[in-house]
Amino acid sequence: MPRSIAIRPAGQGAQVPRAATPGAPGASLLTSLPPLSVYVHVPWCVRKCPYCDFNSHTAPGELPEDRYLQALTADLDQSLPQVWGRKVISVFIGGGTPSLLSAATLDAMLALLRSRLPLLPDAEITMEANPGTVEAGRFADYAASGVNRISLGIQSFDDASLQALGRIHDGHAARAAIAIAQRHFERVNLDLMFALPGQTVAGCLADVEAALSFGTEHLSIYHLTLEPNTVFAKYPPPLPDDDAAFEMQDRIEARLARAGYEHYEVSAYARPGGRCRHNLNYWEFGDYLGIGPGAHGKLSFHDRIVREARVRNPQSWMDALLAPVPGVSHLAESRDVGPEELPFEFMLNALRLTDGVPASSFPERTGLSLAVIAKRLAQAVDRGLLDEDPTRLRATELGRRFLNDLQGLFL
Repeated sequence: MPRSIAIRPAGQGAQVPRAATPGAPGASLLTSLPPLSVYVHVPWCVRKCPYCDFNSHTAPGELPEDRYLQALTADLDQSLPQVWGRKVISVFIGGGTPSLLSAATLDAMLALLRSRLPLLPDAEITMEANPGTVEAGRFADYAASGVNRISLGIQSFDDASLQALGRIHDGHAARAAIAIAQRHFERVNLDLMFALPGQTVAGCLADVEAALSFGTEHLSIYHLTLEPNTVFAKYPPPLPDDDAAFEMQDRIEARLARAGYEHYEVSAYARPGGRCRHNLNYWEFGDYLGIGPGAHGKLSFHDRIVREARVRNPQSWMDALLAPVPGVSHLAESRDVGPEELPFEFMLNALRLTDGVPASSFPERTGLSLAVIAKRLAQAVDRGLLDEDPTRLRATELGRRFLNDLQGLFL
């Protein structure tokens, strides 16, 4: 999913982006700022999965939770000037495996966020968890601390598939984790994957049926891809061919539609009222402050939009914040997004939504006129990739099938 961050104040080792000159060609001037979310990255896992290209690291014998919290506090404090006074609509604690954290550390993390940021009373607070690390007592404590949505990395219910994916849990543990989560959280999401090594269409649909049997409000279902710099990229496993993968996707969509789930984003399905508000803010080109090692963020100002990324290595990130060395920052990147980049950045997210977004949201979120992309919009409509409705930016069914081609028109 997208990730992004904030700026370190001047004098603390980060380069402060220059503001666009009002009235200059291509200057982005926002009349209002979009909703703000917060992403917190927990970098450790019990074991690195062979398909994973996220910033995750095998946990040491004992997690350095106290030092991590101290660094997280410093990271947030240095970012506060960039978001001061802005209300937070959602928090997402991702990883890695956040459910490795003790209940006390999670409670302290949420207390930290509440003490420094104006979280809305109904803010969605999501935490990722893996079945192999689920404990009933810890889940009860997470809920008591304020987590109100849990996202479980199930991936499959089939033991052979889970073993091929390098997961540390089996099907029984997956089912047990869901049952525990449903006892403590009203809002539960299940992550599944398809087109797995050796998987058949029947095996894929069996996973979907197993997930549906729990009646959760949200399912995220991802096509397994071989990402660069992963074990699977170096040693590719035997995967279903394209025809089988397409059939799996078609039958997943049809089955979930019959079960009452709305296919509202490329990989996301929800019952009415169950959509993930945090991820919707990403796709609608909202803002998000990202803290923690490797976290990314996007922050809007009235005269510019900034993207940042934190240093990926957990130890280096903590050292840069808690034992700073002149010239060494906890930021790996901090830059203004140029007006020539904004159309693609916006469309890369918005066109993932089945219903698209209002056409008015493009100037509202980028500061650019729709006239900037008028020719490319016309090309997309002519090719049958974009809906003809001038009031909405929405991919057609063909456009969703060839989404990369559609998005690429706005590069």
